[in-house]
Amino acid sequence: MDTNLEHSQHYKLIEQAIQYIEANVQRQPELEEIASAIGLSEYHFQRLFTNWTGISPKRFMQFLTKEHAKKLLSQSENLLETTHKIGLSSLGRLHDLFVTTEAVTPGEYKTGGAGLAIRYGIHPSPFGKCLIATTERGICNLSFVNVSEGKAIDNLVADWQQAEMIEDYKSTAPLVTRIFSDLEIDTPLKLHLRGTNFQIKVWEALLSIPSGAVTTYEHIAAHIGNPKAVRAVGTAVGHNPIAYLIPCHRVIRKSGDFGNYLYGSARKKVMLAREYLQSEAS
Repeated sequence: MDTNLEHSQHYKLIEQAIQYIEANVQRQPELEEIASAIGLSEYHFQRLFTNWTGISPKRFMQFLTKEHAKKLLSQSENLLETTHKIGLSSLGRLHDLFVTTEAVTPGEYKTGGAGLAIRYGIHPSPFGKCLIATTERGICNLSFVNVSEGKAIDNLVADWQQAEMIEDYKSTAPLVTRIFSDLEIDTPLKLHLRGTNFQIKVWEALLSIPSGAVTTYEHIAAHIGNPKAVRAVGTAVGHNPIAYLIPCHRVIRKSGDFGNYLYGSARKKVMLAREYLQSEAS
């Protein structure tokens, strides 16, 4: 079977399982029940879920409770300020330590990418198929394929209407390997960001959230010096062009609800659960 197709099929099964767990988490369904709901044997479901998410279904159910989310928030009350004071070495996953950003100038922003060559490719990842795009200055897009590969590419073109698009799987594959690997990174991953000054501030604040932790829209607004701009912060978070590396999945509601995510709530919760358990183990 084609590797990309296999990854896509596996993620769909995992997504179905997560949705079932979410709907029934209050009564803590048994493994056999969840497996049956998605048409797998108990053995194959346990193996697939653990291999894909990095955690057992039981641990994932524990993570999903609102009380657990509130606990994470209470631990992260002054997270952004603390991280800023003690430096980037406080962050968890190694790839987060090495991300540097370069924003386009206002003039470049207006041109819509004219004169730029953007190389892109679609690859499997631990969270389903992803589209990655890069310029000579850095990664300009990382998104997960929700509907179809064609739609993901159309969205990229819409964001960079004047740029030259070059499909280049071979040059983008090593970037995906680095991003989703636990191996140590020796050189920075550079991001080529295109947004308003406000959006850039919000995205840079997101980079300060350590792996395994969460924060709220209110904390981000306060961190960038505009505590009343909570709704605008939410809009900027929703327009993040580089998913996962700029960790908008680490923002949840102050009530403890995990909230929405552009690429589906199941993806967001798997990302957070994996990062939390990895940080606990380190």
